[in-house]
Amino acid sequence: MYKLLNKINGPHDLKALAPEELIPLADEMRAFLLETVAKTGGHLASNLGSVELSIALHYCFDSPSDKIIWDVGHQAYTHKILTGRRESFHTQRCYKGISGFPKRSESPHDAFGVGHSSTSISAGLGMAVAHGLNDDQSRVISVIGDGSLTGGMAFEALNQAGHLRKNLIVVLNDNEMSISKNVGALSSFISRKMTGGYYRSLKKEMEGLIANIPAIGGNILHFAKKAENSLKGFLTPGTLFEALGFEYVGPIAGHDLPVLLGVLENVKQLEGPILLHVMTKKGKGYPPAESMPDKFHGVAPSKPASASPTKQPPPSYTTVFGETMVKLGTEDPKIVAITAAMPDGTGLTPFAERFPERFFDVGIAEQHGLTFAAGLAVEGFRPVAAIYSTFTQRAYDQVFHDICLQKLPVTLALDRAGLVGDDGPTHHGAFDISYLRHLPELTVMAPKDENELQHMLKTAIYSGRPISVRYPRGAGYGIPLDAELKQLEIGKGEILVEGNDLTLVAVGSTVYPALEAAALLKQKGIFASVVNARFIKPIDSALILSQARRTGCIVTVEENALLGGFGSAVLEVLSDAGMAGVRVKRIGLPDQFIEQGSQSQLRADLGLDGAGIAATCETFLTSRSGLAPQLTVVK
Repeated sequence: MYKLLNKINGPHDLKALAPEELIPLADEMRAFLLETVAKTGGHLASNLGSVELSIALHYCFDSPSDKIIWDVGHQAYTHKILTGRRESFHTQRCYKGISGFPKRSESPHDAFGVGHSSTSISAGLGMAVAHGLNDDQSRVISVIGDGSLTGGMAFEALNQAGHLRKNLIVVLNDNEMSISKNVGALSSFISRKMTGGYYRSLKKEMEGLIANIPAIGGNILHFAKKAENSLKGFLTPGTLFEALGFEYVGPIAGHDLPVLLGVLENVKQLEGPILLHVMTKKGKGYPPAESMPDKFHGVAPSKPASASPTKQPPPSYTTVFGETMVKLGTEDPKIVAITAAMPDGTGLTPFAERFPERFFDVGIAEQHGLTFAAGLAVEGFRPVAAIYSTFTQRAYDQVFHDICLQKLPVTLALDRAGLVGDDGPTHHGAFDISYLRHLPELTVMAPKDENELQHMLKTAIYSGRPISVRYPRGAGYGIPLDAELKQLEIGKGEILVEGNDLTLVAVGSTVYPALEAAALLKQKGIFASVVNARFIKPIDSALILSQARRTGCIVTVEENALLGGFGSAVLEVLSDAGMAGVRVKRIGLPDQFIEQGSQSQLRADLGLDGAGIAATCETFLTSRSGLAPQLTVVK
């Protein structure tokens, strides 16, 4: 079925093909992507759109000596397949399989590890400078999508690259935002000719000749350059990039392999920073993805047609968040919603459709988005910024300086907190408790289920203070949603089960597993209290201390890094109260980056499911005998 593709186990095999074989290879590649991604899930539309570009880059350049850096990684599947991972590609994003993103430890062809966007130009510039210092003549190519170019970091890198004048090729894969519509035979012809050796040699000779004309040569040369720039500006949209110091080439048709190959061969002969503008189509070759690229950006594994129908799952936390935002927004015109290029992923599309004037997608610009929210709060609005936990890390200074320091009532809705599953370590929301709970003025809370989420959202919006609400990826528990929303008392947890042997203090997504663990322990004659902490900050000190006095044994459970996490907050409470006789066990994420895998698999491996929590508690209790009373921390 894959006559050409099956021959390719590395870029050297690709280069052995004749140029005319690359077009049928691209067709095979799309068929292969459709077949495998249907089974594993993953980023489909953007990868279908970058097939020819990936082939052309590896055909014209020499990876891994030439460094090809992919921004985000949503366009890098063909790159992975061409660089020796075709046979293992069916494991991508699977437990103990290959990553869905470029990963340096996985292949020497993955020049830089990525997952968060807008980093490729900065990394590429660093490599280009290093090559210059080492007198290394190999090339550096940073591939960035038009969406990632909305990130401020990309423009910071472009600005310095233009200033340093190092040999760096930036390929702008324009597949969605329509930065330019000047694509066609004329612009492709101009791009090829303006980068060709003959044109550039002739240009250089003519410049020298004109400059040497006595008296008037300088003026004529200045006029000629203005005329050339006017022509290029009329035919191409490169004015911005040339103002930043780049030689602009394009736009060219990104699915026309002969054009791509010709321009890339010319471009790699040029010196200094070059920006190659390539126009592609998301979902290319698969009509459903072409017509609805947003729906096919990330796809779940498909089920066989013969599979028996399954029960409809409960609504996801994201869905409940979105519905609650619409409900609250209907009642209060001061509520506004902000997202960073993720209206669907954060559940805000219904709000955007209902209240377009109060919905703001700032692009991949989390830093700007949060300061923008702070500005809205200054003027009396109630902004809710819905951003994945892992991406909020990019805006830490804005949370500190622009929101908390000024005590502005901005609600941070942190979706995908905890283990997210198949996207792996770049996407797990493993650190937000640790990096937020120490900020003054900020309240941090997490709901135990989808019903509590809607109450927490109302609590946050009307608290008059900065608040972070973290909630997990995936379906809720099917808990009925209260019709009337209420405001919770800030800093108050709740006792769900009472027992005398130990106290499980859980927060957020770990509360129900803690309840399951308590039930399993009860079968063995161990009676555990279960506390739903609700608030990480301010923590319910009185409740924790009363349970510590009651059982003398505290087990904390969280889906966050143990270092500086919720368990650390409980230890601080006990230490400050001088309760040296209480034994403490913390259960959470270890001090390592967690690889990809299903949420259920990862939770089982890390002892965060009901059975794992129960087993840890039982071991911890049986180790009590013979120990003198003291504050004992067991990791």
